[in-house]
Formats: sequence, structure tokens, C-alpha cells
Amino acid sequence: MDWGMKNRLARIIKPETGRGVMLAVDHGYFLGPTERLEVPRKTIQPLLPYADSLMLTRGVLRTSVDANFPIPIVLRVSGGSSIIGKDLSNEKITTSIKDAIRLNVTALALSIFVGARYEHESLVSLAKLVNEGEEYGIPVLAVTAIGKELEKRDERYLSLSCRIAAEFGAHLVKTYYCENFEKVVNKCPVPLIIAGGPKLENEHDALQLTYDAIQAGAVGVDMGRNIWQSDYPVSMIKAVRAIVHENHTVKEAHDLFNKLKTTEQSAKTATSV
Repeated sequence: MDWGMKNRLARIIKPETGRGVMLAVDHGYFLGPTERLEVPRKTIQPLLPYADSLMLTRGVLRTSVDANFPIPIVLRVSGGSSIIGKDLSNEKITTSIKDAIRLNVTALALSIFVGARYEHESLVSLAKLVNEGEEYGIPVLAVTAIGKELEKRDERYLSLSCRIAAEFGAHLVKTYYCENFEKVVNKCPVPLIIAGGPKLENEHDALQLTYDAIQAGAVGVDMGRNIWQSDYPVSMIKAVRAIVHENHTVKEAHDLFNKLKTTEQSAKTATSV
């Protein structure tokens, strides 16, 4: 890799630990005003100091993130379908490489839909994005998306999706956790980041997911709803960081969350008075 590519990747996956905590706030590109992300700036602002990077669209970046805060940006550049559409896999590249450079992004991200109706189009889009990224030294994160018609999250399917993404040149792959996830890691020659997925029943379950993924070889998490849909989002992202960067156990991280949430609740109470 060229120096610029290596340097950008080092902003996302921290060299000190070889891991990273990415905050996903790109949900609106197909879900619209998701619960607790209705006003993006309000959701993002208190979490910025604790995220290693942000994954989001150019619209939310320009309108809702303080340009004076030095946070690495993983820019979502694919889209074209909504949750009420007929096929979520019908995506194309929606943001030019020139606009990404103007925004000074650290990485580019798009979804691939292996096994879906528009599999071919999404894979060709990945190849084109990698070509452009290589030209300018910008890494590409491929997201192994699951369309409404695809509920395959087993080791065989995710190994296929992640390996294809790596073969097409993705520098990082975001995927789901599954049983025997270490096999997915071993079969993919580039680093894997775990998607937080839908909101889990409680914070303990999200911390367990984080721990299990890291133990199985993931280099980090890209978590959204399980952080900012928590009643205590700042406490939650700190607990996730404790697992990713400080090797906390689930119990240690959950104890930390319970300790921190008291302070966060007091701050909320004081603000509302």
C-alpha cells in the first residue's frame, strides 16, 4: 500500500491496539428518520469524543458534524432504494470520488448484496469504487448487506460474501457475527468489522456480541442502534470501547456501563431542570 492508504487505515484501525470503534449513523439513507436519529446532530455530538471513526452519508456529514472536530469519516457512497421499496439490493454509487475528496474522508463505503437480485450490479460497483479509491489513496469498506429477501447469516454465506469483497479489492469488510465466526475471519484476507445490527434486547447482549466478535478475530465494531438507541448512549459507547481497546470482559464492561450511566442520568436531569 502507498503511504496515504496506510495512513488512512491507521485512523480507523488504531495502531496501538490494532482495533477500532466505528459509530454507524448512516441509517437514514434507506430508513429515513430512524428512532433517536431523527435529529442527527443531537445524536452524534455527545458521542464524537468516543468514536474512532464515523460512518455516514455526505448529507449528514455536511449538516450535522462539527468540521472542527478531527474525526475520521467513512463515507457511505451507495444507495438508491428505501425500506418501502421493492428491493433493497438495487443500489448504485451515489457520491463521486471528487466530492469525497472535497469532504476529506478517510474511507469510502458501499454495500454488496451477494445472492440478491442485484448482486452483479453491487459487485461491479465495488470494483469501480476500489479502482477510484486506489487512484487517490482512499481505502474502501465493503458492507455485506442482507436484503429483505435474504436472511442468511451463517458461516457459509458470510464467508462467501466477505471473501468475494476481499477478492474485488476491498480493504476492510463490514459483516455480521455468526456461529463459528473465526472461520469467516480465517477465510478473509482483509480485516473484518462487525455490524451491530438491529437494536438488541439490552446492553448486555450488545456487549456480548462485541466481545464474542473480538475474541473470534474481528478488528472492531461498526455499531449504531445498539449505542444511540440506548437510554445511556455515552455510557454504552465507553463500555464498547473498553472491550475493543482495553480487553475488558463482558462483565467488566457491563459493570462499567452501570457505573457510568448513573453519571449520565444525573447530567440529563441537570440539563432538563
